[in-house]
Amino acid sequence: MFVRYEAGLLQDIGFGLDLSRCAATGAVDDLIYVSPRTGRAVSRGAGEPYRDKLLALPQFLLGGQAGVRAGDVEAGFALTGHFLEQFVFNPLNRPLPPARVWLIDKLRDAGRL
Repeated sequence: MFVRYEAGLLQDIGFGLDLSRCAATGAVDDLIYVSPRTGRAVSRGAGEPYRDKLLALPQFLLGGQAGVRAGDVEAGFALTGHFLEQFVFNPLNRPLPPARVWLIDKLRDAGRL
């Protein structure tokens, strides 16, 4: 829920992710990456050559019916954290909030990521 909250916050302040279709091909299926530059989804086929440079797209961000798999929550925090840093906190010369870092650390320690 917190990852979805952060994605909604990005949307509300004008930096929403576009996860509706592949930025490279326009395909709407098999979206598994996000461009760290544009915030747009990328399909498996189009993103494979660049997979080391792309962010993972957890499937639960694509719709309510997708389940949460191992690693999805951590990938979600990495995704939203990247854009929060890029568009919100870096321009203010500020780090991500310590409470967010603390929450992620606690979830990791508890084996929830």
